Amino acid sequence: MPYSSSYSYSNPFLRNLLQWPKKDFTIATFIFTFIIFFFYSRHNNSNTITLQQQQQQPFAITKNLVPLTLLHNAKQRGALCLDGSDPGYHFQKGFGSGSHNWLLHIEGGGWCNSIASCSHRKTTPLGSSKYMETEVPFSGILSSDPSQNPDFFNWNKVKIRYCDGASFAGHPESEIKKGSGLFFRGQIIWEAIMDELLSIGMSKAKQALLSGCSAGGLATLIHCDDFREFFPKEATVKCLADAGFFLDEKDILGNSTMRSFYHDVAQLQGVVKSLQKDCIAKMEPFKCLFPLEIIKNIKTPVFLVHPAYDFWQIHNILVPQGSDPHGHWKRCRLNLLNCNANEIEILHHFRTSLLKAVNEFQQREEIGMFIDSCFIHCQTLMEETWHSPNSPRINDKTIADSVADWFFDRKVVKRIDCPYPCNPTCHNMDFSTRI
Repeated sequence: MPYSSSYSYSNPFLRNLLQWPKKDFTIATFIFTFIIFFFYSRHNNSNTITLQQQQQQPFAITKNLVPLTLLHNAKQRGALCLDGSDPGYHFQKGFGSGSHNWLLHIEGGGWCNSIASCSHRKTTPLGSSKYMETEVPFSGILSSDPSQNPDFFNWNKVKIRYCDGASFAGHPESEIKKGSGLFFRGQIIWEAIMDELLSIGMSKAKQALLSGCSAGGLATLIHCDDFREFFPKEATVKCLADAGFFLDEKDILGNSTMRSFYHDVAQLQGVVKSLQKDCIAKMEPFKCLFPLEIIKNIKTPVFLVHPAYDFWQIHNILVPQGSDPHGHWKRCRLNLLNCNANEIEILHHFRTSLLKAVNEFQQREEIGMFIDSCFIHCQTLMEETWHSPNSPRINDKTIADSVADWFFDRKVVKRIDCPYPCNPTCHNMDFSTRI
C-alpha cells in the first residue's frame, strides 16, 4: 500500500477557493495547488504533515532564499502582467563547473478563461507582481544543495514568475476587442525575459534546460523550440514538462470540459499566434494547446515527468465539480484510499488514456519520460519528490536520476510505473484531513 501524505485545507481562504463557481474552477484549483505546495515541506517518519506543523515551521528550507527581480525594461517592451505591473523572475548565479550552464523553471498556476476570472486573477501573485513574494526558496531541481540536486546544483538557475494567465502565449491584439483593462502580454513577457537573461550571460550557455510545472509545463512545451533557437548549435538544449501533459479526455458524464476551457482561453487571449503553424493548419487552433499535439511537432528533446493519477486532472478533467452533483466521488477525489472498485477502474482507464497518448513517442529516443502512479501534481520543485531517500522511484531511479540520465545522454529513459497502488515510494496527496 502506498504512503499517504496528509495536507489540510481547513484554512478559510483555501476552503473558499474550492467553492468558486464552476466557470472559474480551473484557476481556483490551481491557486489552491500553488498554496499547498508552498506550504509543503519535509515529512516526518510517517510521511505525513499537518497544517499545525507547517505553522510552527512554515518552510523547512529557509537557507536558500532568492530575491525577486522585476523585468528592467518592461514598460518600454510592453511586457506587462494582467494588471499592468512589471513581470519578474528569481535568479541565482551558477558557480564552478556549472557557471556556463542554465536551468530555467516556469512557474505554474492555471489559466483564466474569462474577463471575470482574469480580473480576479490580477489581484493575486498569478496576475500581478504587486502580490509576489520578494524572496522564494529554491529547492528540488532549483536547489544548490548537491545532495538534493546532484546534477544541476551549481548551474545558473532562474524561476520565471507567471502573471499572464495563458502560459506565456497571450497577445495584446485581444485587449482591444475586450476593452476590459486587462493586459494579455504573455508572449511579449516571454520574449522580454529571454532577452534580459541572454544579456546577463545566458547567451554563452554550453548547456541549457527549460523546465516548468503544470501551466508552466505547458508553457515549456509551447516555447521549447523557440528556446532552442537562442543558443548556438553546439550547445546542449532540452526541455522538461512537469505535470504539464494535460489530456483531452471526457469527464465521467461524457463532457469535454478541458477542451471547452482551452477554447475559451485561446479566444480570450489570442493564443493562436503562439501555437505551431503546422498544427493549426490541420485542426481547430485551440486543440493545439494540448501537449499531445505540441510534442508531435517539437524538434527539441523533451522529458515528461507526470503522475498517472495527477490529482489536478482527476479533479478538473475526469471528475470536475459539475460532473458529480450528488457527491458520489467526493471521498475518492480527496484520497484514493477512499475509492471503491468501480472508481479505481475508471481511474485506471484514465491512466490508460495517458499511456496511449505518450506511446506515440516511444520510438523517439530524444523524448524521455518518468510516469509514476502517484496521486500528486508537480514533483520537480520539492526535495521530497525530486531527489531524497524517500523520493518516488521507478526501477530504483528517482526523478532526478532519470532526468539526468536523459539530459546527459547516459541512456534512453522511458520509465513507466505499474498501476496504483503498486508503488510504495509514492507521496500521495490526502485532501480529507481537517484540523
